[in-house]
Amino acid sequence: MKDTSRRRRPGAEESGGRFAAWWAGSKRWLRYWYLRLMRQNSSPKNLAAACALGMFIGALPIIPFQSVVVIALAFVMRVNKLAAWLATCYSNAATMVPFYYFLFLVGQAVTPFKDVSFDPTQLEMTQLIHAGWRVFMVMFAGGLAFGIPATIVTYFLSLFVIRRYRARRAIRQLRKSRG
Repeated sequence: MKDTSRRRRPGAEESGGRFAAWWAGSKRWLRYWYLRLMRQNSSPKNLAAACALGMFIGALPIIPFQSVVVIALAFVMRVNKLAAWLATCYSNAATMVPFYYFLFLVGQAVTPFKDVSFDPTQLEMTQLIHAGWRVFMVMFAGGLAFGIPATIVTYFLSLFVIRRYRARRAIRQLRKSRG
């Protein structure tokens, strides 16, 4: 007997199967958080600074502590907490192995430690520290080398996007009120 208790999008299986349904759901989820971020009651500069802060903290190899650190710094810097937290979401448990490997490669390029090796089976913070401070420092240096330019780009790009979204929304609302 076929389970019909789960809600499905009509025609999902005919139009590409599970991937198409997953993709449609992912787009909807991303759009929800994008609109929620854009409609925050903060200035564009505040939101852009929050996104930049989240990008910087997300670039550091401290995945179990990212949320705590970014929210604490958002309080100290008086920027939007939701925007800062959302901006850290690019580095998470699902992307940890390739992201940490990327940070390791960048860190090896900018540090003098060439004799350390990356072990993808030991990525927890305590395991990284026990593997040696050199491995952690290489990854931390890679996070800084990636995070600083990414933070600058994120600030200006998000400031542009937020201002553009709000200007277009104001024009739409003005046209709607004039009827």
